[in-house]
Amino acid sequence: MPDHGRRCFVDVNSSHAAKRGQLVSGDVFLCQKIREEDRTLAVLSDGLGSGIKASVLATLTATMAMRYTAGFSDIKQSAETIMDTLPICSVRKISYSTFTIVDMEGSGNARIIEYDNPSYVLIRDGVILRPPTSTVALRKWNDRKLQYSEIWMEPGDRVVFFSDGVTQAGMGEFLTPLGWGGEAVSRFLSETLRSDPGISARELASCLVARAQVVDGGEPKDDITCGVLHFREPRRMLVVTGPPFFPARDQELARVVETFNGVKAVCGGTTANIVSRLLNRAVHMRLGDLDPEIPPAATMEGVDLVTEGTLTLGRVASLLENGADPARLAANAATELLARLLDSDVIRFVVGTRINQAHQDPNVPVELDLRRNIVKRIAALLETRYVKDTEIQYL
Repeated sequence: MPDHGRRCFVDVNSSHAAKRGQLVSGDVFLCQKIREEDRTLAVLSDGLGSGIKASVLATLTATMAMRYTAGFSDIKQSAETIMDTLPICSVRKISYSTFTIVDMEGSGNARIIEYDNPSYVLIRDGVILRPPTSTVALRKWNDRKLQYSEIWMEPGDRVVFFSDGVTQAGMGEFLTPLGWGGEAVSRFLSETLRSDPGISARELASCLVARAQVVDGGEPKDDITCGVLHFREPRRMLVVTGPPFFPARDQELARVVETFNGVKAVCGGTTANIVSRLLNRAVHMRLGDLDPEIPPAATMEGVDLVTEGTLTLGRVASLLENGADPARLAANAATELLARLLDSDVIRFVVGTRINQAHQDPNVPVELDLRRNIVKRIAALLETRYVKDTEIQYL
């Protein structure tokens, strides 16, 4: 059992592309953090066929798998219950939805259960590892087998798992008559990590899905989904927005920005002016990414991102609610802030509570809610949907 010293964080994210001609994906990815038990759960399910029908099968499977895994249920009993519950296909006479379940503890101990999905890939220092796997037979469904493995993760390790839309991409093409294949996928992952060792779970999942689409000729012939878990030292981020209620605390706000160790974002013109004045650092507007709806970002020495306040934060909250992938959105201050939030693990929000009179004008759109409520929305979404750790401090 390895000794990791300081607690590591499990960065988990996914990316997907629906089969061409389908509005929804037949693959479903769910993740959940059980904080009191220091566990992170992730499930990827691939429903039979494609479209709405496959999505229903996969959603049912993933939801049950998540619930049983959270309760430490016996994997054989859980798998049989899932298969018993799924409706029977009228054409193929089978109830069918594949799944991969990852149950990872903060200590690094991980259990991985697979049924009919491509084998997961474990990567350490850019090298593909092949941990031992045992086959579990099911009493009632003796024609179906589960694969089970238990591994100890080292800091920096990644577990990558995906639907067969990845390994079968390009099937029938001249260069890939049998599909892209597991070995080629593993090589791509290894090469990607060697060229960019710090790549986040979100970025790595997006890279693999994008590459599978290319192999498939740009139009996926099946649903393509990839999930990634990265066991690592926490990446910390600070988001400062709004002036303190008492101007006497402006210096405290500036000190927080100056001393924080991690990615720093300052959201709001008044907030940026306070930090600029007290730290004697100029703010320079970035006019290269003009957007008709979102004010442009700015730069300041020692700060990674400076944006407008409430409007930009409100857009970020909406993007999080819609599950938007910043890699597929037009570049602006909101999508850049979104990307930095998703690539961080522990996010600290420092919210000034002085009222901005502009936001009390009845003519201002209703989506311009008070800053503190928008930050609460963002923090709640990051906690529940993206398994991040957040903290809100008010000044």
